[in-house]
Amino acid sequence: MIGLAILLPAISHAQQPKIKYRDRLGDSTKLVNTAVKPPKVKGPKPLRGELSGGIRLSTDGYGIFVDKGWFKGGEDFGQSNRDRFYHVRLLQFELLERKHPKEIRSNGALPGLSFQPSSYILGKINSFYAFKIGYGRRQLIAGKPDPGTISIHWTYLGGLSAGLLKPYYLNLRSSGDTKYADSLMRQFISPENIAGKSSFSKGLNEIKVVPGVYVKTGLHFDFATGRKSVMALETGINLEYYTSKIHQMVGQDPNALFFAFYASLQFGKRW
Repeated sequence: MIGLAILLPAISHAQQPKIKYRDRLGDSTKLVNTAVKPPKVKGPKPLRGELSGGIRLSTDGYGIFVDKGWFKGGEDFGQSNRDRFYHVRLLQFELLERKHPKEIRSNGALPGLSFQPSSYILGKINSFYAFKIGYGRRQLIAGKPDPGTISIHWTYLGGLSAGLLKPYYLNLRSSGDTKYADSLMRQFISPENIAGKSSFSKGLNEIKVVPGVYVKTGLHFDFATGRKSVMALETGINLEYYTSKIHQMVGQDPNALFFAFYASLQFGKRW
């Protein structure tokens, strides 16, 4: 008992500095999160533009076209939706052939021969092509909230049109390759005097350019499944006006104003 009484004061005296040290240590301790932070994952870069092309059928002809587009407005819909909701500024190049509604394709047959020569169009005066350069916009109407669904845009463009008139040559039995003239009208529209159509190269050096303007509008349905691909169908109306009247057929009034419905299918890439 006497030894225990002597040891207790000594033990308590030895523990006092340790308690004070712990208090001082606790006063200066700061909580530190040592967990490893996951790396930030960068999302894909926003799409900036597209290049596409396709074929176009209209009520008065057919042709091909190329679209160059710049995206606009996607950032307004937030990071996750920037590639689903956007408008497109468009530069369009188009080349097409316009047919007259009275055109009827025929065949000329040489007497005594079993084969049919090249088909021709009776009474055609000029082949009419249009090369157009337009600028406009593809405006979003309904977006793509889910992959694989369709986005719908309203498209409107306008620009310059160059009407290209190429004389239409027929191979007449009486005079060979011949283009239309008023003095030859009877021969030009008489099937018994026509052996067939001349080659396409005939008349290329006689092409006449007629300046004009055009506007078009329609609905654009984009059903591509990938964010970097273009697959679309477009339908609409087109109006063209030329500075002089276009004469296409014998016995038909020439026109300067052309109106048509169209449908086009296009494919391309976005980046």
